Amino acid sequence: MASSRALVHAKKAIDEIQLPDGYQVKQYSGTELPQSTDRYSMKWDGEWHITVEVFRDLGLAFAAVLVLIYVLVVGWFRSFKTPLVIMAPIPLTLVGILPGHALMGAFFTATSMIGFIAGAGIIVRNSIILVDFIELRRSRGFSLEEAVVDAGAVRFRPMLLTAAAVVVGASVILFDPIFQGLAISLMAGEVASTVLSRMAVPVLYYISQRGSREALAPDHDTVLTAAD
Repeated sequence: MASSRALVHAKKAIDEIQLPDGYQVKQYSGTELPQSTDRYSMKWDGEWHITVEVFRDLGLAFAAVLVLIYVLVVGWFRSFKTPLVIMAPIPLTLVGILPGHALMGAFFTATSMIGFIAGAGIIVRNSIILVDFIELRRSRGFSLEEAVVDAGAVRFRPMLLTAAAVVVGASVILFDPIFQGLAISLMAGEVASTVLSRMAVPVLYYISQRGSREALAPDHDTVLTAAD
């Protein structure tokens, strides 16, 4: 934290420098470079440059992964709305990740971003469990409301066991100076997403499906025919 404050103060001090020619020293950070050598400028390089490049590359990789997950889920469920419901809990991990870093006094580093990306796969898996169970219940004659309620109640145990396994597995690197961010992202993100996705996914699925004809409860004759 002290280094971050020192960096902020240094940037402000440089901005206040008045050169004889009447212009200020322009500062560059990240991958941006000075376009001309006619005027004084300053390039913040070193670890800051590496950090920007790493987060840029990880962000692009994460975006590509999200597109690939969406395509795969569309192919499985044959719906363009259902994958959005399944992937909606991914940002909910930040509810646990950001406070987790604050409580541990840790910075959000590249390993933290890797943990966030890795946790997204686990979250999608939990969401698929819920949605698949809802559709299984509906295929057996349950109404949309009953299927949604059952999914949140019945499938919470395997989701909880998955979260517990992730927390236990990541705890061994929680105090590692390099991989602490990875552990915090996996542990805090998984706990938050497990609790929140249990409610968010069934509710979002209900909202997305309640207007369709398939959401209507089947009549008694249809249930009897399916049972036969």
